Amino acid sequence: MHLTIALPLRNQPALMSFLSDLYNPASPSFHQFLTVEQFTAAYGPTQEDYNALIGFAQTHGLTVFATSPNRVNLQVTGTAAQVEAAFHVTLNQYRDPDVPGRTFYAPNVEPMPDLSIPLWHVSGLDSYAIPHHALSQRPAGTVMEPNATTGSCPSASFCGSDMRAAYYGTGSLTGAGESVGLFEFLGTNLSDLTKYYTNAHQTLTVPVTVKSVDGAPTTCTASAGCSSDAEQTLDMTQALGMAPGLSSLVMYVGKSSPSLDDAGILNAMATASPLDHQIGCSWMWRPADSATDDPYFLEFQAQGQNFFVAAGDSGKWPTPASAFYWPAESPNIVAVGGTSLKTASAGGAWASETAWSHGGGGISPDHFAIPTWQVTTAAGCTSCSQTYRNAPDVSANSDYTFYVCADGSCTANNYGGTSFAAPMWAGYLALANQQAMANSGSPIGFLNPTFYPIGLGSTYNANFHDITAGSNGYSATVGFDLATGWGSPNGPTLINTLAPPASGDFTIGVKPATVPIARGAAGHARVTTTVSGSFNSAVALTATGMGSGVKVTFNPASIAAPGAGTSTITIKVGANATTGTRTITVTGTGGGKTHTATFKITIS
Repeated sequence: MHLTIALPLRNQPALMSFLSDLYNPASPSFHQFLTVEQFTAAYGPTQEDYNALIGFAQTHGLTVFATSPNRVNLQVTGTAAQVEAAFHVTLNQYRDPDVPGRTFYAPNVEPMPDLSIPLWHVSGLDSYAIPHHALSQRPAGTVMEPNATTGSCPSASFCGSDMRAAYYGTGSLTGAGESVGLFEFLGTNLSDLTKYYTNAHQTLTVPVTVKSVDGAPTTCTASAGCSSDAEQTLDMTQALGMAPGLSSLVMYVGKSSPSLDDAGILNAMATASPLDHQIGCSWMWRPADSATDDPYFLEFQAQGQNFFVAAGDSGKWPTPASAFYWPAESPNIVAVGGTSLKTASAGGAWASETAWSHGGGGISPDHFAIPTWQVTTAAGCTSCSQTYRNAPDVSANSDYTFYVCADGSCTANNYGGTSFAAPMWAGYLALANQQAMANSGSPIGFLNPTFYPIGLGSTYNANFHDITAGSNGYSATVGFDLATGWGSPNGPTLINTLAPPASGDFTIGVKPATVPIARGAAGHARVTTTVSGSFNSAVALTATGMGSGVKVTFNPASIAAPGAGTSTITIKVGANATTGTRTITVTGTGGGKTHTATFKITIS
């Protein structure tokens, strides 16, 4: 057996007070996010308690499989007999009350280990929870949900890049410097990702890492209990399509059988280096205790991370009774619903959008209390609860209009689901985080405390596409609703609201004005930037106008924030370059500003 034993966080009242200040614009602590090390020092279990837990495991014959930097999780392995003896339980078989004919194992009593310190949870002691991805295939004979007709992928289906064009536009943000994480219960075959990019006639430049957090297989094979990697591959294509210049995309894979290791996956994401500030999750499950993952969600918030969760594909909550809602109903995550999108053309702009009839959303079936940031919104929403959490928070295209490669083949207009929308939003926020980091050096953080005031404000329609048509069982209405939340992102405006472009400005100049260079030789110039006002951003440098046989490089290629400094320009002239005078334009870009300067070279 493989167990993940979790210790409780320390100083819980102080942590909740800190998080309240962290997301309060009037607080001096606003957006002063913690590193993993700072979070561990302030709120993680003590080293003494962690050592005691390790000693307990080893004393009872359990093998330590992995430790964690924040001292929350300890992964161990052992036989069933060793586990029963260590925790004073008997593992019995029980009938699943929700799935006819299914049985699961679980302890006969709560674990009672011989420990002087409390435990938060032990994952792996039962096989009750089963995973369910928020992905569906077009029902046979469906005519009410037409194929895409304006996509860039085969059969006019939508590529991930079409979603970027519709929801962001043609801006320069690509997610550079950002890492996006994907939560997965099964591995994948990267050959399917390669096939997707080949058939889409696009180039993948982002490094992709598939990381096992607990020894789970990272590939999708029948022997590993994986029948398809459609979910895992589309998660990648949607995040990458929205943010094609990410520094990395990391897929975190944890065990799904015989028991789920959601704790292992979430803790790996909370302690990664570098942190993935945006995380997509297209999976849902029914935990025995839905509070067990709260420590990881709270650490995400303290460290400025967002966890986007698909809201499901069974229509309004809570029907059918057997549908999956967790973790989409948690108040500690961003729940993402579904829409049906039309665009103006292939790779073109947003044209119209309605609620997707299968998209999940509603009032928390498990009665999570309404969070403070949702209270005012719920008061103005006729279908919303004033007592319990309402979802989704936002939405994006989930209709059967996508191009998907999986299991060695590709299909068009066959798959849909909020599985597409959650990683899509993670990619979109990577664009915003790129701008935020360039402007202030700080991530945007947990979005719901920010989204809801935007939705209630005068700039709502500039920031979101308000979806007012269609239904998932709840009708889409003006403003927030239980079909689409606040709606989908409206171009770069929402990004600029979340990460305002740097105010102030910068200037750029080059000296000397003319650089004489012989053929086959090199010359040098210097570019200088100065800043004014509150400008605080790195300034990237590029050159144009060199012509054939001339190469220009900058050292450094980008002047670090706040943007004032110098860079040496090296101009190399080929032996066969044409003699004469050329004008070279140096362009500086940063903080939403672009300026140019010119100098000449005379080739002899």
